[in-house]
Amino acid sequence: MKVYMDVCCLNRPFDDQNQDRVRIEAEAILNILEYCQNGVWTLAASKALDFELAQCPDPVKLAGMRTLYAVAQNRLTVTEQVKIRSRAFRQQGLSFFDSLHVALAEAYQQDVFLTTDDRLYRAATALRPGIRVENPVIWFMEVTQ
Repeated sequence: MKVYMDVCCLNRPFDDQNQDRVRIEAEAILNILEYCQNGVWTLAASKALDFELAQCPDPVKLAGMRTLYAVAQNRLTVTEQVKIRSRAFRQQGLSFFDSLHVALAEAYQQDVFLTTDDRLYRAATALRPGIRVENPVIWFMEVTQ
């Protein structure tokens, strides 16, 4: 299983765990990363994720996210095809980084693009990219049953 997570997912385990949704999503993400670390699934990395992670102003969160992200074994590169597809997604309303993440996941035929960002989930799903876009809890429950 090839998995691409956005920065919202990598950040979720470091968010306030007093909210039920945050805690459940964090647990799902940590379980998914454990599957990746154990070689059952493969987590993708990219320069887009590297750059977006580096924007985190909190050094403690950043260190934690980088530790989680270190599990990534598959590095996706931004090609001309990815740039063109990303521009098309931006023209349809996705932000720069969101469009790049979806375009990368699609171009490299990842099995799923995971996000905890409801706005991104709704927008990307409406665009019908050639990649499955899902919340990590829903996806993890489905693939482990």
